[in-house]
Amino acid sequence: MDLEKGVTVLNKCSYNNVDFEVISYNKLKGAQNVNMAQSMFFAEQTGLRAKQVKITLNNGSVKTEAGALYYSKGKIESKTKIGGATGLFKKAVSGALTNESAIKPVYTGTGEIYLEPSFRHYLIMELDNDSIIVDKGLFFCCSAEIDIRAVSQKNVSSALLGGEGIFQIELKGSGIVVLELIVPESEIVSYELKDGEELKVDGNFAIARTSGVSFNVTKSDKSLLGSAINGEGFLNTFKGDGTVWLAPTAPMYKRLYTGIYFSNASMNNKE
Repeated sequence: MDLEKGVTVLNKCSYNNVDFEVISYNKLKGAQNVNMAQSMFFAEQTGLRAKQVKITLNNGSVKTEAGALYYSKGKIESKTKIGGATGLFKKAVSGALTNESAIKPVYTGTGEIYLEPSFRHYLIMELDNDSIIVDKGLFFCCSAEIDIRAVSQKNVSSALLGGEGIFQIELKGSGIVVLELIVPESEIVSYELKDGEELKVDGNFAIARTSGVSFNVTKSDKSLLGSAINGEGFLNTFKGDGTVWLAPTAPMYKRLYTGIYFSNASMNNKE
């Protein structure tokens, strides 16, 4: 099988001798029974495609989520930095708090790496001596130069009421970051904030923000009574200088996945 003939490159980005590609399989042809064929037919009709992240190393290095490797070809070595018993304990605690694996293996050498295929979607982002804070569970892989650590919410309101949890993931440095999402890149909206602008969101569908943007939970009205009776309650509020990425359709997909019917009148964006 010539893989290149059966796939489409959806996105591609390179950094420091490493190429990142998001590829989509044009058509799955391995139906083994009627039920499987029916599922494959409807998947094709709705544009659902199996996707995969391909990484090409040319004497370079890449860091991935643990267990993400599907297969590799070439002269590639895997190195895992643990930092002794103390380092392993810290990584384990961090992984438990952020819903991420405790260990992030680093692959170095020359060759090709294919990560686990999925029907999910992938967003490629490039950092230039910057840092972004992403929702837990979204990290998939990145340039080896990117530093990954858990960060806590800055205030009690965001930790308890924001729906994002107490800890999130900070990705810092220069290089490429790949996030695994439940929505396609075409449904991601980015907003630039400056000069004290605020972005208020009714729900927890903000997937990432640059470190210059603060996050807290505020009243939707000037008074608590007004917030209680206007139907909005509390809002996730982003303020500062930087960028916020939203996935407005994410709550809808989660409801479709669970089979819960919703109308405009009953829509609630809190996951």
